[in-house]
Amino acid sequence: MADTETQREAVLAAIDAVAERLSAEKSYLTDLDSAIGDADHGANMSRGFGAVAEKTDELDGDIDDVVKTVGTTLISEVGGASGPLYGGSIMFASQELEGGITAETSVAFAEAYLDKVQDRGDAQIGSKTMVDALTPAVHTFKKSIEQDDLPPLTALAKAVDAAERGVNFTVPLKAKKGRASYLDWRSVGHQDPGATSTLFIMEELLDVASEHLEGETDVDATSPEAVEREAE
Repeated sequence: MADTETQREAVLAAIDAVAERLSAEKSYLTDLDSAIGDADHGANMSRGFGAVAEKTDELDGDIDDVVKTVGTTLISEVGGASGPLYGGSIMFASQELEGGITAETSVAFAEAYLDKVQDRGDAQIGSKTMVDALTPAVHTFKKSIEQDDLPPLTALAKAVDAAERGVNFTVPLKAKKGRASYLDWRSVGHQDPGATSTLFIMEELLDVASEHLEGETDVDATSPEAVEREAE
């Protein structure tokens, strides 16, 4: 993986990219949440990551400390259930990045993040939450790295694809958790906003990683080489 300074630059760039994306998607996320929630997910996520982006000049220390600060800032700035789910889980998982970002620590971070999200939200696959996008993404990333021996960027691209399928999976579900569950069957037919914002974040992480890790992968997620390696 990249050296420490490149990793730091990538993390800070990712923070800015995610903040910009969530700001741009604020109205869309609000519309999704208006249908089945409190209509505040877009504003909360935009405000929270915007607050993190404002701190990028102050973020120093090791990579795990930087990521931990992202989590603590989200906890303090994001309202509703999203603060603990996103911020608290990031803060918890940040310890897995001690020593820097590698394929192994990235998998450990992703698994720890998913575990904490599920623990805090008491949600499983099929509950119509962010877990429906996050679970297939993490499992795909882990399999791509540990079993298929794919380059990290390829693994992340596959994880993003899995998250997108997870977002689509939420549409026909009846919500079992959160405010949406109060709607019972009326929640069917609506895309989950938490799963959607999770996808947006992952897409930005992939874009930034692709820019900062250019040349460190020889295949992409849809190339024939990737398909052949996955089949081996």
